Amino acid sequence: MTLENALTGVYDHARGALPPEIFAVLEADRRRGGATEFAEAGGKIEDFTLPGADGVPASLGDLVAAGPTVLVFYRGQWCPYCNLTLRTYQQEVLPELAKFGATLAAISPQRPDGSVPDLAFPVLSDVGSTVARGLGLSYPVSDVVREAMKTLGTDLEKVNGTWELVHPAVVVVDRERVIRFIDVHPDFVTRTEPAAILEVVKSL
Repeated sequence: MTLENALTGVYDHARGALPPEIFAVLEADRRRGGATEFAEAGGKIEDFTLPGADGVPASLGDLVAAGPTVLVFYRGQWCPYCNLTLRTYQQEVLPELAKFGATLAAISPQRPDGSVPDLAFPVLSDVGSTVARGLGLSYPVSDVVREAMKTLGTDLEKVNGTWELVHPAVVVVDRERVIRFIDVHPDFVTRTEPAAILEVVKSL
């Protein structure tokens, strides 16, 4: 099964489980499109240091010290599409990266709260979306979506410190912190397939 098929299964479940009025709001949001000013391949990311979910910091310089790094920007642990994607990357991408001296790290706007996801790679907190904003991935949540998320029990003001989200994306950077691949998904139900990530890493 492809990641796309698995994500479609989560979407179909949500469509049947959520109140119709809430689903309609979220559906309109995922189809709204995104900004066109996303970072592009060939650009360089400034070094950054972010706290891990457990509070332990990690820098981009450390991540790329031995080889390229795959940065996965995701919405948060509350997002079922994100959780499925990260688990899939752990199973299908992470074991292959070691063969090429590459690393994997996930980044979200969530505050580090001490809870560590069951993942075998760094999970970093970009509080305030500083790194994501530099790549054009950050955007404010509309009032109607804000109310829908509150109804479902997700208050980003508490989780992130602000009502701001990021477009899911995969960014592959080399040892000089140059972007070699970037794939952004304003439609948060879709994500980058593992095979596409590995193809890029193998080519570096």
